[in-house]
Amino acid sequence: MTQVLVLNGPNLNLLGIRQPEVYGATTLADIDELCRQTGAELGAEVTCFQTNHEGVLIDRIHAARTEYAGIVLNAGAYTHTSVALMDAIKSVDLPVVELHLSNIHAREPFRHKSWIAPVAIGQICGFGAAGYALALRALLGHIEAQA
Repeated sequence: MTQVLVLNGPNLNLLGIRQPEVYGATTLADIDELCRQTGAELGAEVTCFQTNHEGVLIDRIHAARTEYAGIVLNAGAYTHTSVALMDAIKSVDLPVVELHLSNIHAREPFRHKSWIAPVAIGQICGFGAAGYALALRALLGHIEAQA
């Protein structure tokens, strides 16, 4: 069974509470369950992990190299600031789908720049929690096509 990692970055532990007008009312626990169910439907096992710490995200990306076939990454605000995350992704040779709940291109100008996009196989943004299922479908389709 294909193993996939869903990584969530800073402040996503507050989903459902934090700015529901931007991020919706769905909680991270709801999203984790959606990811596991979507993975099961597609014949994959999904592991979900969230941290507010950049170094922990980097460590998880490094460890994923030997454990997972790919990563769905919502790096939160680190998307716009972290060259270190970009370098970590480049270092592990795994397909990564960049994901955002909101449409980052329709928000403040500083959110338009992504350090993840140049090393991701694609980006999904603006579809709320449903974006996670879309990202998993895209990632697993990519993995299957490469096999």
